[in-house]
Amino acid sequence: MALEWVVLGYAAGAEAIMLLLLTIPGLNPLRNGLITVTRNLLKPFLSIIPFCLFLLMDIYWKYETRPVCESPESCSPSEHLRHQKSIMKSQRNALLIACAIVFYWLLYSVTGLVVKVEQLNKRVEKLKQQD
Repeated sequence: MALEWVVLGYAAGAEAIMLLLLTIPGLNPLRNGLITVTRNLLKPFLSIIPFCLFLLMDIYWKYETRPVCESPESCSPSEHLRHQKSIMKSQRNALLIACAIVFYWLLYSVTGLVVKVEQLNKRVEKLKQQD
């Protein structure tokens, strides 16, 4: 299962980098290329949503089938430690899932806004040329 988390981490990282590049001021010469690349990658990145749902179900399944350590006598210290590590990993992975989904939503929204701004800038220039 570690490979899935690596893939999700790289996808979330790529989304964050594209989001930063789209929102950094001063990259106007590169902006058209960035918009094109981002718009072309939004559809493949949409597969992150069902992937995240699958990984959430995996976390839930692990939570439901975890060993019960209610009293100190029922579990050895090593089992208790392993259980605590598993809980920490699940929380980290849930945070990664949330970040990947939020970054996708932000990237989708920002890309749409940047495209609208570019269209409005072209209209303004066209109107200025007509006057």
